[in-house]
Amino acid sequence: MINRRQVLGSTAAGAALASAPWAAIAQGKKDSVVLAMTLEPPGLDPTAGAASAIAEIVQYNIFETLTKINSDGSVSPLLAESWEVSPDLKTYTFKLRKGVKFQNGEPCNAAAVKFSFERAGAEKSTNKDKRTFASMASVAAIDDHTVVVLNKSLDPDFLFLMGQATAIIVEPKSADSNATKPVGTGPFQLASWNRGSSVTLSKWDGYRNAAAIKMKKVTFRFISDPAAQVAALLAGDVDAFPRVTPRSVAQFKTNPKFQVIVDGSRAKTILAINNKKKPLDDVRVRRAIAAAIDRKAVIEGAGDGYGAPIGSHYVPGAFGYVDTTGINPYNPEKAKALLAEAGIKTPLELSLILPPPPYARQGGEVIAAQLAKVGIVAKIENVEWAQWLSGVYTNKAYDLTIISHVEPFDLGNFAKPGYYWGYESPAFNALFEKIQNAPRAADRAKLLGDAQRMLANEAVHAFLYQPQWVTVANKNLKGLWKDMPVFVNDISALSWS
Repeated sequence: MINRRQVLGSTAAGAALASAPWAAIAQGKKDSVVLAMTLEPPGLDPTAGAASAIAEIVQYNIFETLTKINSDGSVSPLLAESWEVSPDLKTYTFKLRKGVKFQNGEPCNAAAVKFSFERAGAEKSTNKDKRTFASMASVAAIDDHTVVVLNKSLDPDFLFLMGQATAIIVEPKSADSNATKPVGTGPFQLASWNRGSSVTLSKWDGYRNAAAIKMKKVTFRFISDPAAQVAALLAGDVDAFPRVTPRSVAQFKTNPKFQVIVDGSRAKTILAINNKKKPLDDVRVRRAIAAAIDRKAVIEGAGDGYGAPIGSHYVPGAFGYVDTTGINPYNPEKAKALLAEAGIKTPLELSLILPPPPYARQGGEVIAAQLAKVGIVAKIENVEWAQWLSGVYTNKAYDLTIISHVEPFDLGNFAKPGYYWGYESPAFNALFEKIQNAPRAADRAKLLGDAQRMLANEAVHAFLYQPQWVTVANKNLKGLWKDMPVFVNDISALSWS
């Protein structure tokens, strides 16, 4: 991660000069832009890692997908110029754009699509959406520009999923090295990666619509410290900070040099519980944890008020949403009673692993204090992102952790065997299968409600809130997304006024 002392030193020095040259330089960049991110990705291949920070750099910039997810959540053509869906909603025929090439000169054709999808669903695949691709009965390259995907079951969100970063089309010869030497079909190429500091992309002149791309150079800086985030923006070192720490927002709202965009999201911030570990395998203990938490206080402490309470792994505004916040409401006395009923002798010590984002670190302090009031001692351990991925996500070495799941359609994670939170329920698996195979929207909505209630009643996690993401940017930067259905920074639309 970025060196806090260096950042604070350099940005503090810059802040002293912000009234003159730095701000002028930032506003004068007509063909380059500097964006900031809280986390540095572990690699640049979104098919090989779970970190959303990967897609924030590469999705729609270096790599492309058959479809494109827009800011409003709609889906439009990208590498596929059109498609047809069979009456049973299982067969998709994609017509690919002609003349598209990868950045190494190889053609992007039906064979590349077939390779990409079969690779993503293969037995040894590490794609976090492997289930989606493994559910493809066949992927057929009819000719160079026609691909037919036959799914084993229908999926009403299939076209959306084909626009996510896990569905990128990769070039077969370069696929294995995409983590450090990404090769895609997008408008930008990797220019440099200064580990711990920044990633720089440069415009690819071979892009099919290169004339429409205004930016020639894009730099992503990694700044995890909230104070350093503010200083970098004020100094003009950074032109835009999507998903900046909300605590910093107030001072920018009244500053005419900046624009502040409050983005809607489909993210779920949760206190994830390791359902495999004792005594957390007892639903009464999990319910006690949920009952000990005041969601509104967490939203204030973790998100500075930018968020809405949730009671399950689903958010207001999503299709089929039902309000489940009343199933495990804040009730410290009930929490104590549930612990006693489960035979727990307090104090109960549990690990609370916190990754770097401020929502996790700030929220962790609030939740630890709330748990302490019912006899649960949450031993906080702050870790870097790579440690979280290896320790929590991969090795499941944790009791509790705070994390925001940002994918819109990820209820399927609860049906994944071996997923990091250790929840295994044949009843939920059967219910999710029904959701996937319900052709009528009304039936799907009812089943989705049943799934939300099941997860809430089983207190799989302490579901906290739906975050609102805040973007702070130079007022002259145009083309930033208004809402954030997925975590991407689409540079192709950016320009300076």
